[in-house]
Amino acid sequence: MVDQSRVCVLVPTLNEAEAIEEVLSGIKEEGFDRILVIDGGSDDNTRALARAAGAEVIRQSGSGKGQAVIEAVEIIDRSIVLMLDGDGTYRPEDAHVVLEPVLAGHADHVIGNRFANMESGAMTRLNRFGNRQINRLFRAIHRRDLHDILSGYRAFTTESFQELTLGASGFGIEAEMTGECARHGQTIIEVPIRYEPRPDDTETKLRPVRDGAVILTTLYLVARMNNPLFFFGSLGITAIAVGIGVATYVGYRWLIMGVSHEVLALVSSFFILFGFLLVMFGVLSDMIVSLHQEQRQRIERLERSLQRDK
Repeated sequence: MVDQSRVCVLVPTLNEAEAIEEVLSGIKEEGFDRILVIDGGSDDNTRALARAAGAEVIRQSGSGKGQAVIEAVEIIDRSIVLMLDGDGTYRPEDAHVVLEPVLAGHADHVIGNRFANMESGAMTRLNRFGNRQINRLFRAIHRRDLHDILSGYRAFTTESFQELTLGASGFGIEAEMTGECARHGQTIIEVPIRYEPRPDDTETKLRPVRDGAVILTTLYLVARMNNPLFFFGSLGITAIAVGIGVATYVGYRWLIMGVSHEVLALVSSFFILFGFLLVMFGVLSDMIVSLHQEQRQRIERLERSLQRDK
């Protein structure tokens, strides 16, 4: 059993009246006495049901899951946060598995891997495909072998959370949190959890195309600080490809048809030159980031050495 005095269970909600009672009762059965529900303005009776189930309920000042998580962690008075959605897709029984690496001091941030034990019908084929592509992109950017960066079942220390610079207001929060943890060199561990279908009569707020685009954009922007070579290099290669494409068209028209396109030729030259500059900027930025990470590691080793000497 976990040390409950250190843990606050955080449940972001928006119109989860059909599932919130079962979720909260399950959490209480697992022995947790500090539960904070932060609600994004539900127009059903989610808040009333959560209060009746014994949770502290606050209504967030803004909108979106990301803003809710940021606002809630700021007021949590315990050292460890266990976060899960209130839609009934996560099992309260898995809380101890998710918390154990943080409580043992082996991890700063733990992610429950839904793909390790996903029930049939819990995720559509489109969402499953999108999740896998986003995870592959994350591994390419951050060089961390993680498989479910969008999972909403997490545990982390409030101290590690305060190191993160977060700006995502909606469903991009999980991707941004994971990327920021990687950027700050925090220890991230994945643990297997069960992921279940949403209860009957409940409707998902996730819109695969719109929210997928938001998540990809968030993940891509986070790469500026952790892997600038990927960020600026991909932009540069895209610009070079556009320039070469335009140049090929101009060359074809001039050689085959005898028609010249001076303006397009100038545009293609601009894109190619600009692309090479972006790639070079990415290389230089990557060197700076590597030096910064090396210096940070040296400082951390020095701090640990001084603490041992005390």
